[in-house]
Amino acid sequence: MGMFKSILVVCAGNICRSPTGEYLLKDKLADTDIKVSSAGLTALVGKGAEETASNIALTNNIDMSAHKGRQLSSSLIADNDLILVMEERHLSDLLGQYPQARGKTFLLGKWIDDTEIPDPYRQSHEAFEHVYQLIDKACSAWTKYI
Repeated sequence: MGMFKSILVVCAGNICRSPTGEYLLKDKLADTDIKVSSAGLTALVGKGAEETASNIALTNNIDMSAHKGRQLSSSLIADNDLILVMEERHLSDLLGQYPQARGKTFLLGKWIDDTEIPDPYRQSHEAFEHVYQLIDKACSAWTKYI
């Protein structure tokens, strides 16, 4: 334990997947002093977490009501020891834009067979449910390495 002091969870819009990952990791790491936050590659800045994502989290006792979308920046890259993204595409986009993030940026699904976590935005409730379960599983797997 204790390799990482701060973790940044990244997706595209920062309203569905990365806030879910952020708040789930916060919950799982509640007994540590690791700081967890999130941002988006093309963030909907200032927007709250998407309603279906929020509701599913809430039924699992995860409250994301405080969330506001944030744009990824080089200072956020510098401030975090570990950066977790949802898709291979995010990995290449992020490293293309911020080559300094190489070596500390990984798939959130790394420890669950490098599973990519698809975007549920504007999809069915089932799609959001599936994504929530994947993120939960991926976050649990990461806690063994944090």
